[in-house]
Amino acid sequence: MSKLMRRCGSFLMMLLLVIGILPMTANAETTQNTEERNALYVQVPEDWENPCVWAWNSDGNNAFTAWPGEEMEADAANDGWYYIWLPTWANHVIVNANEGNVQTEEQILDTNAAWITVSAADTVEIAYESKTTGEAPAYVEKFVVHAKVDDSWDNPCLWAWSAPDGTNAFAAWPGEEMKAGEDGWYSIKVPVWVNSIIVNANEGSVQTEDISIDPAELWVTVAADGSYDFSYKNPDQAEIPNVTIHVSAPADWNGPCLWAWSAPDGTNAFAAWPGEALEEGEGGWLVKEIPGWVNSIIVNGNEGSVQTTDISVETGKDIWLTINGPEDYTVSYEEIALEETNETVATQEPAEAVEATIEAAENTEKSTPVVPIVIGVLVVVAAGGAAVRAVSACPGRGRPAGRPDRCRAKSPGQPPAPAARTGRP
Repeated sequence: MSKLMRRCGSFLMMLLLVIGILPMTANAETTQNTEERNALYVQVPEDWENPCVWAWNSDGNNAFTAWPGEEMEADAANDGWYYIWLPTWANHVIVNANEGNVQTEEQILDTNAAWITVSAADTVEIAYESKTTGEAPAYVEKFVVHAKVDDSWDNPCLWAWSAPDGTNAFAAWPGEEMKAGEDGWYSIKVPVWVNSIIVNANEGSVQTEDISIDPAELWVTVAADGSYDFSYKNPDQAEIPNVTIHVSAPADWNGPCLWAWSAPDGTNAFAAWPGEALEEGEGGWLVKEIPGWVNSIIVNGNEGSVQTTDISVETGKDIWLTINGPEDYTVSYEEIALEETNETVATQEPAEAVEATIEAAENTEKSTPVVPIVIGVLVVVAAGGAAVRAVSACPGRGRPAGRPDRCRAKSPGQPPAPAARTGRP
């Protein structure tokens, strides 16, 4: 009996240990899991500078936050070829260049482990068998560093490293030149293991001190004397508070949503089409709070199958938008009251219209059967719905954000010597 008890006790102990280990194993697997990616190779015409890829899937999920997408890297081992690592689910792509001013039509790929040859904007060939030699360089997750420098600082560069081990992101001081943007900010990408940076210019003769950072997109403002300030939010956008958009949409636009972005840079306010659902507000309005920098919106309904055209709005102002149809709308920046629209059968919901017709038929002294009237109304309502859907069969989804119209054929001092310095020369 005692042996049996001991065996049972041992068994229970082992069972408890196994149960305890299972969550640890699961957590370890979860921690190690990363998004699967494929290397997409692209060859472009010689006059296509700084080629980029904009990518998404059929559900409207974008691989990147803003048009024109991610800039590709030149493959040193294969002249003329560029590559980019894309999430495996992103199988809709547009290749573009010259700051998004030239682009291909939309390409739908069987898999984005592919080789795309762009001879011209309208001439694209896709191959799924390798057209390059060797392996693509390993994928390295990166984040963006933005810098705004004094006018006396020419050709600003970034020096970046990992402290305290001193692994450098670039081969030699002063680092890599940052790319100028139209908004006055320079930018560059660095690996996520970078935790220390120096902004410098004039061939490294002026510079900031060592700046310790977290591996996240940041903005550094540098004065003439090298003093600096930085933030993990764009200080230009942070100056604009959120605004509220008020919407009155057609009654047959079920589940109305808002899509919003900034043109022409294409920064989206929401992660994926059709955007976010509008909420019940006061006075019969549907409302949604959006970033103050938004200057372009689309209201859509019926799971994105009906929509307005792209609507340009002023930044930093509350908006009252009255929609009568895809291209029939009014925009106001002053509060207005909604007119009563339920006085006639024509402005009622289809079900309400049918109910009203039945009630009228029941109250009439005539002996006309009710059923034919009801059937006639249902036919009219259905036809009206079909007409609305036909008008909006080709939603644009905000082409400034790189989403082509579905009707198109998609379309501290001088740095010391390397051996004496951790992280920089």
